[in-house]
Amino acid sequence: MDLSSLLLFIPACFALNMAPGPNNLLSLHNASRYGLRTACVAGGGRIIAFSGMIALAAMGLAVVLHTSEYLFLTIKLVGAGYLFYIAWQLWRAPVGEAAVGSDQPGGVWRLARQEFWVAAGNPKAILLFTAFLPQFVSMDSATPVSEQFLWLGVLFLLLEWAAIAIYAGLGAYLQRWFNQPGPRRVFNRVSASLLGCAGLGLLAVRR
Repeated sequence: MDLSSLLLFIPACFALNMAPGPNNLLSLHNASRYGLRTACVAGGGRIIAFSGMIALAAMGLAVVLHTSEYLFLTIKLVGAGYLFYIAWQLWRAPVGEAAVGSDQPGGVWRLARQEFWVAAGNPKAILLFTAFLPQFVSMDSATPVSEQFLWLGVLFLLLEWAAIAIYAGLGAYLQRWFNQPGPRRVFNRVSASLLGCAGLGLLAVRR
């Protein structure tokens, strides 16, 4: 990829990474409750899911998702259902002072699994990789297409982790404001409502 394409790719890619969505909302919420480091590590679950999607797109297997209405519908329903489940958990989450900032051993892995399944349950993501990344692959370049796709994918994932850190940093900054049960309850329920809306939006998505 030449320099001009790279200068177009980076801001366009980062804008996609920073767009408010279920995963970024999870990073914000996790950091506000468990801290910056935990939220950033948990974001690795999202990176793993996106890595698999980029690999599928690079191998052309995403065409199956494009053409199979049944598969698309299945992933969409599972993803929306999981968002509703997380939203329900947040709505009912305890808001006592002891609950804020308290984490159990293995809790990071639980949060990472949440990030993974929220990302993996969104069929829009793999369609995005299929439609977006190939626009920056040059067929006239001496570099093989597979190698170009690899570097584009790596750059996308690095920018995605930067977005995770930014949202987690915002959540960590807000943490001190939500140490009391009242504000924490409001924040949890706003987050739950937004995740529920994301689930409804996912149900409305068409191929």
